[in-house]
Amino acid sequence: MEFIYTATTKDGKRESATVSAPNLAAAGHLLKERGLLPLQISEQGTGHWLDFLKTLGSVSLNEKINFAENLSIMLKAGISISRGLQIQVKQTKNKKFKIILTDIYNQVEQGKGLSEALSRYPKIFSSIFFSMIKVGELSGNLEKSLEYLSIQLHREATLKSKIRGAMIYPSVIVSAMVIIGVLMSIFVLPQLTSVFKQAGGELPVTTRVVIAFSDFMAGHSILVILGLFGTLAGAGAALRTYPGKRVFDFFLLHFMVITAIVKKINLARFSRILSSLLKSGIPIVQALEVSSGSLGNTYYKELVDNSAQDVKVGKSLTEALGKDERLFPVLVVQMIEVGEESGTVQEILGQLAEHYEEEVDTILSNLSSVIEPLLLLVIGGVVGVLAMALIAPIYNLSQTIQ
Repeated sequence: MEFIYTATTKDGKRESATVSAPNLAAAGHLLKERGLLPLQISEQGTGHWLDFLKTLGSVSLNEKINFAENLSIMLKAGISISRGLQIQVKQTKNKKFKIILTDIYNQVEQGKGLSEALSRYPKIFSSIFFSMIKVGELSGNLEKSLEYLSIQLHREATLKSKIRGAMIYPSVIVSAMVIIGVLMSIFVLPQLTSVFKQAGGELPVTTRVVIAFSDFMAGHSILVILGLFGTLAGAGAALRTYPGKRVFDFFLLHFMVITAIVKKINLARFSRILSSLLKSGIPIVQALEVSSGSLGNTYYKELVDNSAQDVKVGKSLTEALGKDERLFPVLVVQMIEVGEESGTVQEILGQLAEHYEEEVDTILSNLSSVIEPLLLLVIGGVVGVLAMALIAPIYNLSQTIQ
């Protein structure tokens, strides 16, 4: 059973976390053995509502990186795994992560392996985390596996940060365009189009379209805003389903502006993850399965997963990955083939990862200069249509008056 406790340490500080024990009395006894003075102990799920709030939130990638790095350093310094976990519990500021690490510490104290304890939290620790630590435990070189893991997580965090940074500018511009467009359609355009209605006469087609659009927006403004939020929520829900994610990934792989970026990002991630896993001593089939689960695009995920099954029945990695040249270009397959022939697959994969990471850096650095002209064309087109729709009838009215 899991118990949430609040206790004071030997130096008088308060500590709140969880402990595993068969009953309440055993939980109190276990805390006293650790040198803690229990102030409050309650079964998890039946305690105060504040205890529930502590379990909310998320654990960031940087927190997991710090966990792997610090634990690797402490193991290299000769500190035991249980002591290292106890130090990690005290250091972390994230309430949710503190509770999770406390439970992992309790599991290790009861004789379970670190990988087995981590496997209780698959939403927090990915398959890469679990697999590399398990191999480290089996090989007796856990600190080295944690070092490889922290390097891999660092590179993943760097890549995500660059992608996020590159998408900020277009996201802000598009969001501003949509918001300004909706507000103008509801509040500004009706004031202008009302003049044309009163003047009467034959209006150009573009003007009639703008009038009809502004009338609809002004008359159904609440419905339009709710519909906009509903569409965004529906799209978000659809992307969490397999068919919806598959359709979105198909679009990403065939939309000319971002196809190259998506492919290079997935190739860089696949090469880096598979290289790290093989360096840790994970067998090729298991490494491919773990790599598959770590890829974001469903088409790459399916191909790598199928490749794991092909390698399992005796096919070469080159043959398995070379099924679809659109996802794995000939250059990648040929370099992996050279690695298989020379026994240096993990080194070749590392070189491929560095090559594609550099290309991704270059593309993301120039992304704003590519997207900016497209956004200007869209904005210019919209402004041009509105100008034609509003200026043409004004010119006709002035001619009539003259």
